[in-house]
Amino acid sequence: MEIKLLTPADASAYWDLRLEALQLSPEAFASSYEEAIQRKNPIERVENNLRTEGNYTFGAFDQHKLVGMVTLVQESSLKLKHRANIFAMYVSPVTRGQGVGKALVTEAINKAKTIEGIEKLNLSVVSSNEAAKNLYTQLGFKVFGVEEKALKVEGTYYDEDHMVLIL
Repeated sequence: MEIKLLTPADASAYWDLRLEALQLSPEAFASSYEEAIQRKNPIERVENNLRTEGNYTFGAFDQHKLVGMVTLVQESSLKLKHRANIFAMYVSPVTRGQGVGKALVTEAINKAKTIEGIEKLNLSVVSSNEAAKNLYTQLGFKVFGVEEKALKVEGTYYDEDHMVLIL
């Protein structure tokens, strides 16, 4: 397993894995598969995101195939620059339970520690996703709030735990 910072050359592989994530885990993301496939020029948009300063997307590769991803984004406004957020965490079902998620989040945490001014990381996770919550807790994140009915997927509501890691 290799963890690396994604570049625009990885945009197509990222988009394919993103669509898989939206299909297989619709409750885990605010975006929907239906919205995603309607986007114009999605690969180009991903390429631009992967070039954006302060936006770091890491990928886990198994024999050169992208099987996991996570994005770290530093807040840009002056009063919030001490914060960064972890978004779009996903590991393909075929590689779950092998430490891929832990390696990805650890890489994001380590990157955040190298960025001057970042003092804390925030993330949100569906409250019923015990595996993800256990991973984040193991890495030092703590729940600071719960948003009831944060997402509604096909008539079912999902609460989200908001978590923080002070660096």
